Parts: sequence; C-alpha cells; structure tokens
Amino acid sequence: MTDFASRLITWQKIHGRHDLPWQKTTDPYAIWVSEIMLQQTQVSAVVAYYSKFMMRFPTISTLAIATQDEVLQHWSGLGYYSRARNLHHAAQTIMHEHNGEFPQDFVAIQTLPGIGRSTAAAIASFAFNQVQTILDGNVKRVLTRYFAIAGWPGTLKIEKQLWTLAESLLPKTEMVAYTQGLMDLGATLCTRSKPKCGSCPLNNNCEAYKQNLVSTLPTPKPRKAIPEKQITMLILMHGNEVLLEKRPPTGVWGGLWSFPETEATDNFAAISHDKFGISVQIDQPLPILSHAFTHFKLHILPQPLKVIKRLTQAREPSQVWLSLEDAIGAAIPTPVRRILQTLMQR
Repeated sequence: MTDFASRLITWQKIHGRHDLPWQKTTDPYAIWVSEIMLQQTQVSAVVAYYSKFMMRFPTISTLAIATQDEVLQHWSGLGYYSRARNLHHAAQTIMHEHNGEFPQDFVAIQTLPGIGRSTAAAIASFAFNQVQTILDGNVKRVLTRYFAIAGWPGTLKIEKQLWTLAESLLPKTEMVAYTQGLMDLGATLCTRSKPKCGSCPLNNNCEAYKQNLVSTLPTPKPRKAIPEKQITMLILMHGNEVLLEKRPPTGVWGGLWSFPETEATDNFAAISHDKFGISVQIDQPLPILSHAFTHFKLHILPQPLKVIKRLTQAREPSQVWLSLEDAIGAAIPTPVRRILQTLMQR
C-alpha cells in the first residue's frame, strides 16, 4: 500500500465523515442515488433532498414505475435536472435489462444513463468493495496539489495524467475508507479556498504545500464572457390560480412546469389573447430575477397579468391551471418557486 493511501485511510477512520445517510448501507441503489445527487451539489444541500427522495422511491422498481413528473417534483430545487431524468431512465433500464438488480460489473454500470467512470467507481467501491478509482472535482484538486500539476484539469491531457496517477495510488484493500477519504479530504481540508494544510495527513509529501503553490493550484479554467439572456415570464392569474406550461423534455428545465415565456417586453394583452385565448389586465411587473446556469445567465422579468376572462380549461394538454399552493408543490424550477412565494405573500 502506498504511503498516500495508508495515511489517507488512517485519517479517514479517525477524522472523516461517518454519519451521512448513504454511508449506513451497501445497497447499490441508495449509494447510486447519493452519488448522482452529489454531482455538482454540496453535501449540505443534498442531505434533505436525499432523505425525502428515498422515502418516496425506496427501491429501483418504485423509481422505475414512477412518472417523470413525480421524479422531477421530488428533485425540484436541486438543479441540473438532466440528472433526475437520467436516474429515472437508468432505473427503467435496470428493470428491463438487468432483472431489477443493480449490475456489479464495472463496465455495465457505466452503460447506465448518467453514470460516468468516476461515479461508477464510487458505486463499485462503496457497494461492492471493488478496487476502482474515482476522479471527481475534489479528487482532481487533491491530486493536482499533491503532485503540483499545472494546467486546467478539464483538459484531456491533464485529466488523462490525473487518471493515471489516481490508479497508481490505489490500495488493494480498505477501498471504502480510501474512497471516502479522498472525498472527505477534498471537501473538508483540501478545499478550493482557505485549505487547512496544517491538518492534512498528506502535507509532508504534498508538492504544492512544499513549494507554496497551494493557492495557485489547480489551475483555474480559462475565463470566457458568460452570455446573458433576458426573458419575460407571464404570470397569468385568475383568482388564486396560475397558468403553468410543461417545458420540452430536454434542454433547460426539461420536463418541469414553468410560467409561459416570451422575449417580448410589451403587447402582453395581445400575446395572452392570441396564445391562450385569455383577456387580461396588465399589473406592475415584479423585480427582475437573475439565475445562473453553467453556460449562461438568465434575467427573468416576472409580469403578472390579471385574467378577466378565460376558457374553463387550458387550451393545450401541456398547460394547466393550479392554485398557488398546488403550483408551489409541483415540479418547478427554483426561480418559479421564488415567484410563487412572492405571490403568496402579496
């Protein structure tokens, strides 16, 4: 066993995290759900969602037979909704192609929607005690500092180098403690800012620490101007009810319910009449909301419209009238929830 692995395992057993809800099981389904939720989301945000999700979908079969609306509703607010759609699709794949049993074969795990090499390795390590290496963002940070590797880790060249190094450090035993130790070290000590190098079990051989390079590694991603977009959300209100539209199954907020959108900044009465068969009175707009996505920033102008006359039912199957209370409990994006909360307080 390498000195790196030995020190990390010893540290994890004493100082690592041991009380997270998904650490108390070897059920691959429960571990899989946690790993998907933890992609690009901090542990503190995941814990509450995870518990509620597992109560509603305790097994692969319950997740597989659920509707996508139900799954997205229980994911609402966690973001990166393609994760939920992939999780749902993968559960159905497991039921149809693996007789409802989560596959143990490492290659087979990676064929499931939404599971890449690192996520598959985490599941295989925690659920099946397999010797597989992970390489998520935390681990990349640990390794670039430990070996003083310059260059943005997102490039193919640097990532390939990190995979090779990660594999060279693997122990043949104690995989659960080792894998968890990598995650814990990156999350609690070897953090992006203000790392606690003095408490790190690896600092005696960490090249970045010895060379005073910790603050400059990993090399940040080259900055590019983030595109910005502005839309108007039409808040069509009839008494205590609002009109929601189901978004297309893919893309931003795919499959979620949201307010109708337009890029127009006026003529809202004409838009409402032509698109929805509704007569409206235009109210004062709510404050602009800004929401950051991975690749662009969205500025939302919420425009309340008081409905004077409407059809008894929504014109399209993808549209629905809901009370404010029911709407806020639906599968909706975070900005829509914030708007609904504002409306309920008026």
